[in-house]
Amino acid sequence: MTDYKILIDAETWAFIERTNSYYPPDTIDYTIAQQREIYDRMCREFFAGYPEGVAVETSAITTPTHDIPIRTYRSARQAAATVLYFHGGGFILGGLDSHDDVCAELCARTGYGVVSVDYQLAPEHLHPAAFDDVMSAFEWAAATRTHPIVLCGDSAGGNLAAAVSHAMRGHPRKPIGQVLIYPGLGGDRSKGSYLRHAEAPMLTMRDLEFYKHIRTGGQDSSGDATLAPLADTDFSNLPPTVLITAQCDPLSSDGETYRDLIVAAGGHATWFEEPGLVHGYLRARHTVGRARASFTRITEAVAALGQGAWLW
Repeated sequence: MTDYKILIDAETWAFIERTNSYYPPDTIDYTIAQQREIYDRMCREFFAGYPEGVAVETSAITTPTHDIPIRTYRSARQAAATVLYFHGGGFILGGLDSHDDVCAELCARTGYGVVSVDYQLAPEHLHPAAFDDVMSAFEWAAATRTHPIVLCGDSAGGNLAAAVSHAMRGHPRKPIGQVLIYPGLGGDRSKGSYLRHAEAPMLTMRDLEFYKHIRTGGQDSSGDATLAPLADTDFSNLPPTVLITAQCDPLSSDGETYRDLIVAAGGHATWFEEPGLVHGYLRARHTVGRARASFTRITEAVAALGQGAWLW
């Protein structure tokens, strides 16, 4: 058994307890509507506001079948890149509001324009609906933005960012880089962190199985790289990639595996496993020292990749 009393510090435990007070560990046993209500309330409780000087506009990308809501963040600084941000939430939760302050702070710290994409959620819209939406968002950004495009996402959003990178590697405006924050990439669930941290605070293997089933409607999609980027057979020509995972998270090994495959294929990738942190720690970036340092690492990675720099 992993001893989280040793790995996790007092600040992080306080964050876990606060999160659990709004979003109990058994929330996946509720209906989807109830889960969303609980999650949205939790996100409101953690909302940190906008940094000074960030302008925000909500609009939509029009597709032949539906509109995709987006929220654009701009700072007073001259933007050198566009960041497409895909939010986490297990493919069933979240939206423009759940990661609103994170995107605003990412904009303020980098000076880049940030576009948050409100992709369709399961179970109403099964895979590949979310993937199709983020692909449409990338095509829209490539057609309407002159700056290089950096992809960024956390958890489910990290999965979607990587899937876009794999699909768009031959595009003339392919992403200049990607920053994946505790992403679920479809790794081997029989080893590594999947075993070591199967009962971690904030995310368990039971949670992961639930989200996987809901996203696919129970269909077997093994081998589908649009669902699980680690299922791809080719890791060449991917954009420079920074992976940042939490040590106390069953998904952490995905970061290590993905880095190794990109490097083996001749690409640039680096992986940071944040000691003692847990899944969802972006919401702790103002209250937990380790999370604060990690968010700085994230913003610096986005800033560097947007300039075409590789610092690792």
